[in-house]
Amino acid sequence: MNKSWWKILSFVLLIYTIVAGFLLKVPRLPILNETIRNMYFHVCMWFAMMVLFIVSAVYSIKYLYKLNHRFDIYASSYAALGCLFGVLGYITGTEWVSVTWITDQQQSLASVLKEPKLLGAAIALLIYAAYFVLRSSFTDMDKKSRVSAVYNIFAFAMLFPSIWIIPRLVGSLHPGAPGSDSGNPALDKNDMDIGMRAIFYPAVIGWTLLGVWIATLKIRIQLIKDKSLLHE
Repeated sequence: MNKSWWKILSFVLLIYTIVAGFLLKVPRLPILNETIRNMYFHVCMWFAMMVLFIVSAVYSIKYLYKLNHRFDIYASSYAALGCLFGVLGYITGTEWVSVTWITDQQQSLASVLKEPKLLGAAIALLIYAAYFVLRSSFTDMDKKSRVSAVYNIFAFAMLFPSIWIIPRLVGSLHPGAPGSDSGNPALDKNDMDIGMRAIFYPAVIGWTLLGVWIATLKIRIQLIKDKSLLHE
């Protein structure tokens, strides 16, 4: 029970997020309207993605320092879950776009597909996808772990220009970005009232803990497989 409290907390927080997120009132902002409820999913999943990628990069650094194969398994498992949440965040963001930018703002599909935020996110996810392709190309375990660790650190470094820096320097439809018609930055104090924040921050914790939970299960499975290989 003492070791499982955070798993129970994750379950409770996500149930609270889903129920309260769909049932409680939200601010009636221009363009966003009821779609602002996606904040509890799209944005929170991106937060969870970043945490998982940070943990993965830390374990890659630890592997290069100590050359412990266990750290390589940790790094790849957390990177895999980071990609999963990144894809989920991209899907929920694309769905949000189809309602707000294309429908309400009458933007063309072509202009939306050129959106810097979406392009940057896609590039970041493709860079991480290449990380797993790279891992699968090696048969030597030590070489695979060393090269993968270096590439994982590079992939993490590329997150910041592709998602956080470049999209903020160019015109964008994304709320809060230069050239945006919305003027509704996702975390602006005028966009989320106290009620929304009471759901948003627990949602961030809940989704992050869920990612860690699944990653630990993946790590256990991989360690069991490795032990069986060693005894063959």
